[in-house]
Amino acid sequence: MPAPLTLPRLGWGDPSSSLRALLVHGLGSSGALMWRLGEALAADGWHATAIDLRGHGDAPRALDYTVQAYGADLAATRPDGGGPWDAVIGHSLGGASATVAAAASPEWTRRLVLLDPAILVGGRDASIVRKSQERAFADNRVELVRQEHPHWHPQDWELKVDAVHRTSAWAVEQTSAQNTPWDVTAEAAALTVPTHVIGSDPAVYSIFTGEVAANVLAANPRITMSVVEGAGHSLHRDRPEDSIRHLKEALA
Repeated sequence: MPAPLTLPRLGWGDPSSSLRALLVHGLGSSGALMWRLGEALAADGWHATAIDLRGHGDAPRALDYTVQAYGADLAATRPDGGGPWDAVIGHSLGGASATVAAAASPEWTRRLVLLDPAILVGGRDASIVRKSQERAFADNRVELVRQEHPHWHPQDWELKVDAVHRTSAWAVEQTSAQNTPWDVTAEAAALTVPTHVIGSDPAVYSIFTGEVAANVLAANPRITMSVVEGAGHSLHRDRPEDSIRHLKEALA
């Protein structure tokens, strides 16, 4: 795997807890935007750690923005005191990167929970992702985020603007350019830890759905799936209460 970077951290809950979770955000986002999940895990006795991925937030910048490089950073990110994570929860790019890390280092985590993970992205989905990021960087105002996502929590509006402001536009562009094809289905098939996908609603918008989801599930019996109805790709912001319920069921 590529040489890893050291990623900055945020935390929720008691640092001495025996239950340790890692939260991994998606493209153009930040660790701070995983706050609803971190707060819910802390309330259940976990210590939750969120990181900024390379090129995002306060993380170091680099030249390599392949999913393998993102995964190498995660595999090198361990709980304070060492040992495996009890759970790693990754959204979109974070889900793909966590899949790469767990496939390469099976001892890294005891389980995975993937939120609408970007396991295979091409064609229409690749175009949608690229245009969404271009739009966000072209006009990064809280008013526009609120108009596009009126049901999000006000802190999500603020944090999304902050995430775009602190993320390298070049890094986001290169993440699309350097991952053509964008395909970590082989790594998903190689996972040896229990893995649960929490998908978004295809009627709204989902990356992990249809033939892609069916093939990934068929290739590895350790992977299960549920869907948050009425939620788009950012399901933990679209339907936070339902997403948290699915997460707690996956961790039970």
